[in-house]
Amino acid sequence: MAVECMIKPSSLQTMTQPPSPKTQQTQQHKEDDQKPLVFDASVFRYQTEIPSQFIWPDHEKPCKNTPELQVALIDLGGFLSGDKEAVAKASQLVGEACQKHGFFLIVNHGVDNKLIADAHCYMDDFFGMPLSEKQRAERKAGESCGYASSFTGRFSSKLPWKETLSFSYSAEKGSTNFIQDYFCDKMGEEFKEFGRVYQDYCKAMSTLSIGIMELLGLSLGVDRAYFKEFFEDNNSIMRLNYYPPCQRPEQTLGTGPHCDPTSLTILHEDQVGGLEVFVDDQWHSVTPNLNAFVVNIGDTFMALSNGKYKSGLHRAVVNSETPRKSLAFFLCPRDDKVVKPPSGLVDTSSPRKYPDFTWSMLLEFTMKHYRADMKTLQVFSNWVQQKSNQKL
Repeated sequence: MAVECMIKPSSLQTMTQPPSPKTQQTQQHKEDDQKPLVFDASVFRYQTEIPSQFIWPDHEKPCKNTPELQVALIDLGGFLSGDKEAVAKASQLVGEACQKHGFFLIVNHGVDNKLIADAHCYMDDFFGMPLSEKQRAERKAGESCGYASSFTGRFSSKLPWKETLSFSYSAEKGSTNFIQDYFCDKMGEEFKEFGRVYQDYCKAMSTLSIGIMELLGLSLGVDRAYFKEFFEDNNSIMRLNYYPPCQRPEQTLGTGPHCDPTSLTILHEDQVGGLEVFVDDQWHSVTPNLNAFVVNIGDTFMALSNGKYKSGLHRAVVNSETPRKSLAFFLCPRDDKVVKPPSGLVDTSSPRKYPDFTWSMLLEFTMKHYRADMKTLQVFSNWVQQKSNQKL
């Protein structure tokens, strides 16, 4: 059925008059404001004026001439071989680092150098693709896995100057092709080898993290096998980070100040540099070391240690010339495991600091209710306690 549009003569007269240039400009600005911001690194890296959403408050902007952090260098070779003297030394160094700021480096870790190189190579390939291709793996709202061009769809201010590709890893039996299948499903069969490389890399990181957990157990004075067994069937997260150059690096951050909500982070970065750790009331830079992994404690392990070990506060800065890339493996317990410290870490002088929770609860909290920062664990603990009280 045809529908006739009835327009009054006065309206017709108004419509046929062309809008003034000023009106056109105002309309264009309104339309631009309404358009969702899309962070295309291939374009933004050349912009001399960056969008206001990426400009951080003055008190959080990067500092000049940050001092270098002297990070403990742990030789894992002696520990893994069972050398008693090496085990005692590594345990002492790790304990001191985790009580102070939660960061340390490990060398002689046993991870194949070619595997690390391949993981970096495929990362270069992915982030070098056009935005439209990368968006085939785009992360959906409320999810923790997929491609994200900054956090433009989630936050409206203090956006990080970066792209990420995140995916899950499962150490449970029967999950040998988990990552490979994920990428074939998201990106097509041509990503089969891409998925295989990261499946192998995550398996190596899972094995390495279990060894580190043994060391952490020893340093805390609990049974060496306690944390190893707790994490042996882990459901973890792998993230590829790409920080493009920024023509105004003094105005923004690659990643804002935060503590990782996960248990343990194992980071391998290129030689560009940009990682900073907050220690003794100031930011310190961490010098890249291609032969080492940077390891830091996260909120979940801070809760497991009953607060004895510190979840490291850190951030990433960017520069105007060179992209920075890093591989981050976030160790997480199986989703349904209850996070609580072993009995040996709780007594009258060290009462429980955090309520029982599962990793899935904390993950949901950071994905749907709270933007991870330096206060995540405490705010989450209060949230858990409030929910518990409401049920009573």
